[in-house]
Amino acid sequence: MDATFFFDPACPWTWRTSRWLVAVADARGLRVEWRAFSLAILNEGKSAPEFADVLAASSRALRLVEALRADGRPDDIARFYAEVGARSHDAGNPLSPKIVDAAVAAAGLGDAAAALDDERWDRAVRESHALAYASAGPDIGSPVLMVPGAERGMHGPILTEVPGTDDALTIWDSLLPLLHLPAFHELKRGRH
Repeated sequence: MDATFFFDPACPWTWRTSRWLVAVADARGLRVEWRAFSLAILNEGKSAPEFADVLAASSRALRLVEALRADGRPDDIARFYAEVGARSHDAGNPLSPKIVDAAVAAAGLGDAAAALDDERWDRAVRESHALAYASAGPDIGSPVLMVPGAERGMHGPILTEVPGTDDALTIWDSLLPLLHLPAFHELKRGRH
């Protein structure tokens, strides 16, 4: 794989970054591995009842992500996430079980749908989350990007909008050398 993208499907910032990465992958012929990053795991022990339903829906979706990954189906993960994001983030709806189920159907993944409610996949989700967190943490969230040959992954990039192809490639071309520099730590600015 040319890039590994760890994501939580509930996060709108992550959604925009994923669309950036898809544009870069299409333009450059890159292969993307899609992996689970769980905001539910990240926030265990913290009280946030207003996010409970969204995180529960995300946890179901991440089980399917890791089940598809275990079967070597990265294109199916990408298609499923695209359907989830279109129904949730693009439509302005909070992630829900109904959206996850509709995305499974739209992506043609009925053969794998049982993984949504199979708690045996929770271990794979935790392992994926732990790998991302160890690569880029502490004090990070979703998404995490890893590239081969880089010593560490990174949280982000965090994008306020999905850039056009030229800008998407400029971000990628600027970011890639930074990821390979052990001395590089962080770039950040306040959000608008």
